[in-house]
Amino acid sequence: MAASITMTASGLQVPDQPTIPFIEGDGTGPDIWRASVRVFDAAIEKAYGGRRRIHWQEVLAGEKSFNQTGSWLPDATLDAFRTHLVGIKGPLTTPVGGGIRSLNVALRQMLDLYVCLRPVRYFKGVPSPVRKPEDVDMVIFRENTEDIYAGVEWEAESAEARKLIEFLQKEMGVKKIRFPQTSGIGIKPVSREGSERLIRAAIEHALREGRRSVTFVHKGNIMKFTEGAFRDWGYGLAAREFRDQTVSERETWILGNKESKPGLSVEENAAMVEPGFEMMTPDQRKAVVAEVERALALWPTHGEGKWKKKLLVRDSIADITLQQVLTRAKDFDVIATMNLNGDYLSDALAAQVGGIGIAPGANINYVTGHAIFEATHGTAPKYANLDKVNPGSVILSGEMMLRYMGWTEAADLIIKGMDGAISARTVTYDFERLMSNAKLLKCSEFASAIIEHMTPQTQKTGTPVHA
Repeated sequence: MAASITMTASGLQVPDQPTIPFIEGDGTGPDIWRASVRVFDAAIEKAYGGRRRIHWQEVLAGEKSFNQTGSWLPDATLDAFRTHLVGIKGPLTTPVGGGIRSLNVALRQMLDLYVCLRPVRYFKGVPSPVRKPEDVDMVIFRENTEDIYAGVEWEAESAEARKLIEFLQKEMGVKKIRFPQTSGIGIKPVSREGSERLIRAAIEHALREGRRSVTFVHKGNIMKFTEGAFRDWGYGLAAREFRDQTVSERETWILGNKESKPGLSVEENAAMVEPGFEMMTPDQRKAVVAEVERALALWPTHGEGKWKKKLLVRDSIADITLQQVLTRAKDFDVIATMNLNGDYLSDALAAQVGGIGIAPGANINYVTGHAIFEATHGTAPKYANLDKVNPGSVILSGEMMLRYMGWTEAADLIIKGMDGAISARTVTYDFERLMSNAKLLKCSEFASAIIEHMTPQTQKTGTPVHA
């Protein structure tokens, strides 16, 4: 019997026959959904032999919804996602001409889905523009509700923009607006609460899945009180809530210095951590010495090499990160970052492992349990109803959904099927045109190929593919 997924104090409670709302999407959405749902149902049947199944409930959004109801995002759709907690969607058309700026952003904000989760991994055989795409195995936690995506902005030369600029100049003493008469103005909110709940989710995920590190990606060297604060709040939260399980990168330097030179004084250790220590002001040197003393106080739990088994917490400037995920991909594992940085990073990394066409995504509130899994690409209307495009983004988003629900056996089968279909070079046009000796498949045929390569696991491995 169909039932809703619920959230309790002990976590997500998933019945054997949950109701899952879905939005098939616009443009190529119907083609992709028809292929994807066959894969989901086949994986569940193969994994559980009829003991579990999903009751799919279609809800409307986007162009199809507007044509049928006159609303781009009906209240009934939001109610369904609120009631059943977990859902999945295809790509949606963004309305033109005011009102909702983006249906995707609207869903995230209305349901407070504060984590945009984007795992990025490589499937052997997928065409890639980089030499070692297999080095990419990352999980991006992108903050979903703040930053410039909050939409607090005013058009250039509008009365509102002029009023705000006048206030900034006269009341706040701002002198850095180069062309005040023709400037549009945007405000970038980054809160402690919003940052900490995102970072907490990233650290908990990393610890739960046995990942190596969490990297805070930011542009705090320029935006000190927004992006810089995100970094500082992240380090503070890790030390406050996960002290025995984590170690910062600078703490590893300090502890490592003491281990290699046991007789090292605090000041000598500080000089090794900060090469310009001797040229610092007295107050700056005092701050570094205090940092060294705090790290050395961890010796009972972190010293003598114990720190090497802790979750490493570090940070990286956004522009350098975009370079290093190309040149040093193995240095990155779980990434926690703000909205705009996460947007850039997730699409750039998707390009390294085959493109946005097979990039999965999810929007999650880990407190309430609400989650919407989604295609990360656009609607591609010129390919609509041609049974042509790669359904991989929705299929892998569904794999994430099943794993989120705790149905890991079915999720593992989807990965196995995807691996098998691609390794056999039976692929859709986007891959076929870049692969030698590949067999071109339609969207629906690619789903069949995935199903053919599924073989049930004899036992649960306990090791998630998308960590």
